Amino acid sequence: MDSADSLLHRLKELNEIGIALSQQRNINSLLETILEAAKRITNADAGTLYLHEPEQRVLRFEIMRTDSLKIAMGGTSGVPISFYPVQLYDRKGNPNNAMVVSHAALSGETVNIADAYTEQGYDFSGTKNFDAKTGYRSQSFLAVPMRNHENEIIGVLQLINAQDRKSGAVVPFSSDDQQLLESLASQAAIALTNRRLIAQLEELFESFIRLINTAIDDKSPYTGGHCARVPVLTMMLAEAANRTTQGPLKDFVMSDKDRQELKMAGLLHDCGKITTPVHVVDKATKLQTIFDRIHLLDTRFEVLKRDAEIAMLRQGSGETLRADCEARVRQLDDDREFLRHCNVGGEKMPAEAQQRVRRIAGYQWRNTEGKTGNFLSDDEVENLTIHAGTLTAAEREIINHHIIVTIKMLESLPWPRHLRNVTEYAAGHHERMDGKGYPRGLTREQMSVPARLMGIADIFEALTAKDRPYKEGKTLTESLTILGQFKENGHIDPDLFDVFIREKVYLEYANRFLVKAQIDDVDLSSIPGVNLDA
Repeated sequence: MDSADSLLHRLKELNEIGIALSQQRNINSLLETILEAAKRITNADAGTLYLHEPEQRVLRFEIMRTDSLKIAMGGTSGVPISFYPVQLYDRKGNPNNAMVVSHAALSGETVNIADAYTEQGYDFSGTKNFDAKTGYRSQSFLAVPMRNHENEIIGVLQLINAQDRKSGAVVPFSSDDQQLLESLASQAAIALTNRRLIAQLEELFESFIRLINTAIDDKSPYTGGHCARVPVLTMMLAEAANRTTQGPLKDFVMSDKDRQELKMAGLLHDCGKITTPVHVVDKATKLQTIFDRIHLLDTRFEVLKRDAEIAMLRQGSGETLRADCEARVRQLDDDREFLRHCNVGGEKMPAEAQQRVRRIAGYQWRNTEGKTGNFLSDDEVENLTIHAGTLTAAEREIINHHIIVTIKMLESLPWPRHLRNVTEYAAGHHERMDGKGYPRGLTREQMSVPARLMGIADIFEALTAKDRPYKEGKTLTESLTILGQFKENGHIDPDLFDVFIREKVYLEYANRFLVKAQIDDVDLSSIPGVNLDA
């Protein structure tokens, strides 16, 4: 192959490298690709890629490769570079032009040296010490600054010891080598800058999402941390499904793109709660509005007790009247304690308790305006007879509306192609496999695996959460029992539940987020829906 053909071949290779650089997403891999490509098109034995840190005014060693010495440091090698950064200025602020790479960075010019041992004007003492220790012979050098689109130096590519392609002898870097490397450095700088900008935008977007979640969680002490924990549990279950080798999900595979998409959906799954009124989110007791209205009932009971005593005194002071009055006062005290208990809320209010509330509501009392009426208003009766939790049907609708708002918010965003499924994943965490969920009433067949697994993560976090207003965080056994029942009644995906159990996702999550008292010894054979052979 003559020199013209060789140059044409290297130009073609440079073009292919440019395409490869534009497709590389990982910055470490990108930097490694840049250095290896530089060595390949110049047939250099060694090379170092430095990145410029303007605030520290240094060049930081990023990747080092020396083929003949089998040295591979930095990048994806896993071997850290222990050398100190190259200072661009001394302590007095004078530019450091004694080093080849610092001079290239400071001047913005390529430095091409045929032989370091005979070159004048540069300090090669460090190079000679390295050679003395390793037996290496550093000879030809080629250092090319890397400029971004704003003409700023973002790094330096330095190659050492060009090799003749036929004999393998160390030779100076040719003018063709220099031009090719300068072209590569330009392409590499653009690719690196673009990748950094994309990474910074992604980091900014994710930070903005976390900012929204912090605002949502900080609205209420009773749901604080939910927006942070659900994405973590979502990814735990997703990774478990990804690694499972048995069952219907054995072929489920996630790419890095899929992971990023699901992570984003997890972070945004409750973003609509930012519009949910605080007094509903914060409703710790059934009678709470701006304040807990149970104290108003205390006052009314005192009025009824006073009225009973006044009636007794007006009728006389006989033992029978006194006994009746004392019995009435005891009944009122008992009713007051009963309503206090009802006000706390719970997971199931018996029908007889609800009936007793309605009976108490019929007591008559005279208010401060002198008007006689029922002891409890219709609104108070509705709240005190809530079957489960502390929310009325109307308030629960307000809470549930957050998913509608979430969908509207997410659908309004111009998602790039690699994040186009975020809305679908985030919108599915309140759907049920039997189609009885909300807001769209989707069935299992209409939902993707990521959307289905978010529902399990959301439920399990809520069951084990220690910060709900009307209950303590449940133990693992209690939580898994309810989750197993949800599997059997068509609420959650059965295959993902099996993965959740088999891969011990629940235990991984518990060890990270639950208190010791919640982490009991789980007897899986007693958990509904558990198939130990799945």
